[in-house]
Amino acid sequence: MVSLIMLGIIWVYARRGSQLPSLKNKIFHGCLLVTFSAVLTNLLSTTMVSQYNNFPMLLTWIVTTIYFILTPLMGLTYFCYTVSVIYIDLEKARKLIIAGTVPGILYVLLVFSNSYNKHIFDITAAEGYMLGDWVSLMFFFFYLYSLASVGVTLFNRRRLEKEIYHILIVCPLLTMLVIFVQQLLPYVMLSGSAATCALLIIYLHLQNKQISVDYLTNLPNRQELLDMIGLLLKRDAERSFVLLIVSLRSFRHINNTCGQQKGDLFLKEVAHFLSKIGPKGNVYRFSGDEFALLFYKENLDDARKCVGEIQKRMQRPWQADEYRFMLSAAMGLISHSGEAETVENIINSIEYAVAQAKLGKGGKICYCDKEMLQKLERKRRIIQILEEQLEHPSFEMYYQPIYSIEVDRFLYAESLMRIVDSPIGPIYPSEFIPIAEETGLIVELTYIILDKVCKFAGKLRELSSEIEAVHVNFSALQFSQPDIADRVFDIIERNQTPPEMIKIEFTESTLAESPQVVADFAMKMLDRGIMMGLDDFGTGYSNIATVIHIPFGTVKLDKSLVEAAMDSENSAMAVRNLSQIFKALGMKVIAEGVETEDQKQLVTEFGVDQIQGFYYAKPMPKEEVLQFILGRK
Repeated sequence: MVSLIMLGIIWVYARRGSQLPSLKNKIFHGCLLVTFSAVLTNLLSTTMVSQYNNFPMLLTWIVTTIYFILTPLMGLTYFCYTVSVIYIDLEKARKLIIAGTVPGILYVLLVFSNSYNKHIFDITAAEGYMLGDWVSLMFFFFYLYSLASVGVTLFNRRRLEKEIYHILIVCPLLTMLVIFVQQLLPYVMLSGSAATCALLIIYLHLQNKQISVDYLTNLPNRQELLDMIGLLLKRDAERSFVLLIVSLRSFRHINNTCGQQKGDLFLKEVAHFLSKIGPKGNVYRFSGDEFALLFYKENLDDARKCVGEIQKRMQRPWQADEYRFMLSAAMGLISHSGEAETVENIINSIEYAVAQAKLGKGGKICYCDKEMLQKLERKRRIIQILEEQLEHPSFEMYYQPIYSIEVDRFLYAESLMRIVDSPIGPIYPSEFIPIAEETGLIVELTYIILDKVCKFAGKLRELSSEIEAVHVNFSALQFSQPDIADRVFDIIERNQTPPEMIKIEFTESTLAESPQVVADFAMKMLDRGIMMGLDDFGTGYSNIATVIHIPFGTVKLDKSLVEAAMDSENSAMAVRNLSQIFKALGMKVIAEGVETEDQKQLVTEFGVDQIQGFYYAKPMPKEEVLQFILGRK
């Protein structure tokens, strides 16, 4: 009776959990149904056979037959559940399940034959209920399926998580132990209790509602969405569906203003609204302030209609207790039309669409069309190429000579990474540098670049070149590494490069993000004789006061300042004054992006020390730049 109640409770809570129509979930509900029915018929049969004179003989016979059928089949359903948990490949899982049902079918036929041969049990008016000589078959088949479950688990132990492995091993062994005690004590009803304990363990660890449902909004979580998309792709790759992501913008402001608890109330309100207008049962909490709506029965028009309702609602304030806020949302939408795709590709595509939508104004929606997917695929290929470059650096280093006005010669050069040969053709820095920074690959790439530059500097010394230093650009991300100074020193010392031949440059954005970290790094470099330079000054990220406190050897004026100075007298006056200020502070000033005679004349009048640009020299491969420099010696 207790087992029956416990099974009922598990059943109710299980139905509130994952709604994913996966094989595993379906079989678990089948386990509950078979076990519940087996325990119920056990109770009814025991009552009827103990009072066989008070019940119709045929009814008692039918109930007892069902009990004998269901009891060992509890082992079969558990075996099927074990297979569904272990094997992601549905075809292999189905084959094993079909093979596993063969002994079960044989057993059911033997039980049905009992009505003729009475080998399992018999009930007569004179003698009542009697067990036959085949009754041990019930226990034999139960043990058979339990051992099969253990065997399948042991065979796949290396591919299973530790917790799942232990559960799948312990449950059948526990059940077998209790059934063995049942055989020793035939007047104690334990088989239902054993199966119930096993299902309770499975529910708590493998089927629990908390695994698939977001605790705050009570919506299915991100993993449930991924599993659902994966299931749709496996069952019918040609089936179309639409995925919509709704990302609340600037939601952190709400948490900062009224606290996270109140912020959670707003999230609940949004979740409730989306659940009402979205596809029933297919609204998910995708991440902290993002929700997903999966339309796999509707078409694109239904998704667009839903988008319209969301945009309309966002025009009105949201309220949680005494707080009222206007919310805006960026939305990304992708339509799967049956092309060969993976879950990872779909999620990456929709996240890319959301990111693009966030670049627009509030309420903007970005449809992930074929053109966007092509851009995303190109981005994936570039990431792959950059990762390959880390393993086998085959990219080329170009060098752009920098002209010194004072001595009328090229005394410096800037190093520039180039990918001129790749499976997708040439990739320009304007494309691969932002991707390398976004993925963090820029960190290790920079160290490889520094190593190549040190080798190039060694070649310059060997040829007695007049080049005094080579500039190397460092990304802002580089300064997030705690061992950056040690890595730089190690590379320079390993190549036996004179420290003064290396000048490390970084942009204003780096200085604005980590001024103290940059200042500390610059001091360590200066102590070793390595000069520092500020690149692209004038792009609007820092101010002169910040620059003054860091020991820069050079400041490079961004080409936008040069262009602005050509178009406006006020801009020209500002650039001239900036140059004089930096020179007064003991820094050399470099004008970048000089391409014409007029620009060259202008920056010379400003008093800059060095000029970099196409007017004097373009970026060149190593061998070509060596010829260029040595030819002018």
